[in-house]
Amino acid sequence: MSIDLKQLKYFLAVAEEKSFSRAAERLHISQPPLSQQIMKLESELGVRLFARTTRTFELTVAGKALMGEASDLLAKMRMTIDTIRQIDRGEVGRLRVGIVGSAMWGPIPSLLEEFQTKFPRVTWTLHESGPNVQYEALRAKQIDVGFWREPKLDEDELKHDNLRQELCFRENVCVAVNEHHPLATQPWIELADIADQPMLTLALDKSAFPRYLIQCCIKAGFQPTIFQEASEPQTLLAMVGAGLGVALMPETTSRIGWPGVIFLPIKTNPPSANLYITYTTQDDAPVVRAFLNILNPTA
Repeated sequence: MSIDLKQLKYFLAVAEEKSFSRAAERLHISQPPLSQQIMKLESELGVRLFARTTRTFELTVAGKALMGEASDLLAKMRMTIDTIRQIDRGEVGRLRVGIVGSAMWGPIPSLLEEFQTKFPRVTWTLHESGPNVQYEALRAKQIDVGFWREPKLDEDELKHDNLRQELCFRENVCVAVNEHHPLATQPWIELADIADQPMLTLALDKSAFPRYLIQCCIKAGFQPTIFQEASEPQTLLAMVGAGLGVALMPETTSRIGWPGVIFLPIKTNPPSANLYITYTTQDDAPVVRAFLNILNPTA
């Protein structure tokens, strides 16, 4: 049996118009090919769909049954096609976003709000974790995109794992000090000004970012004295607020206005806290494409 959707569409037009001529006009075709398609449909089904006389034009019982089924089938097909097109445009689906905690103090929340507004049928979830965990999650396809900071990963390593990394937000590092610290009254400082201060840092074994900051200190002429490490940036700020040391933090951290903490810009060659997005290149994921189009990463 060979029945196509065009035949069902032609049948519905005739059934609804109760006239071959009006149906042909509605379908923008001539009447003879329309009649041929209806006859072919009846032949394929082995039933009569219309009871034709010189004065009446009525559906048979089989025709009435087919009218309801065909109408539902074509409506479902239109919905299916529409859904497929929405999926291809990234308007329907799921987006799993990996992120380092400090990135939520920057532009990421407004980015997610814009994405939610433009793509309300996409379900997205946040997975807060360090770069190492995110990297493995990307490789295992447990998340779709990941956000973390400097330093940028090696291109050869990324290609080997079918990943791509792009710069999305530029940002510098500042110094968080206690409000009663002697440096707190300065409009800016040099990185070397904290050479003799106890350093509070994110866990050195969880991310390349704090290790990168240590190297920046060494380039500035001093080896920092690590007093305490912590897993979360808010823990560092709590310790700074308690006067236990100083911390190198992304500038957007100052937006949260942590009690007892002053954020000082670094005047000369401040370390970068640039935020990168990393995503897989192996799969053509429309939802990821849509997200990247909103993000519009810069080179």
